[in-house]
Amino acid sequence: MKSLLQVSAYIDRLNGAIGRAVSWLILLMVLVGAFNALARYSGRFVGVNLSSNAWLELQWYLFSLVFLLAAADTLRRNAHVRVDVFYGRLDKRRQAMVDIAGIVLFLLPFCAFGLWSSWPTILASWRVLEVSPDPGGLPRYPIKSALLVTFVLLGLQGFSELFKRIDEVRSPREPT
Repeated sequence: MKSLLQVSAYIDRLNGAIGRAVSWLILLMVLVGAFNALARYSGRFVGVNLSSNAWLELQWYLFSLVFLLAAADTLRRNAHVRVDVFYGRLDKRRQAMVDIAGIVLFLLPFCAFGLWSSWPTILASWRVLEVSPDPGGLPRYPIKSALLVTFVLLGLQGFSELFKRIDEVRSPREPT
């Protein structure tokens, strides 16, 4: 079990580093959004369109990357949305058992299904080097590839959480 916890620690470090890097994309996204708003507003006064579809799509792409690439780090930090009706009343060991069931029955199959179902679409997008249909739009195939990265990172983090919860369940109970 010790080696699985070492793998878990590596996965946690990886997703933590990605989460910190992605946090900088939020600043970039806000700056691009502010530029788009100012360009649209200023363009009215100077009579020239200062914004473009590429800038608007870049803002959308940045939002998508933040959402997608931060998912695994959000799981790592246990900051995801949880419907907590009974969970909060359980002791740590039972919470770990509920987490194990959720990871095995829902999270890991969801990641596998996401990889399986998105792969053909992403491959087709790469084959034709898909570009936005809007004039001056950005390529679509790189942003679509972020889906694969997301499902891989989220699946890895799911395994990391699974290893940690199994260790919690197997650890001797602390005296009350």
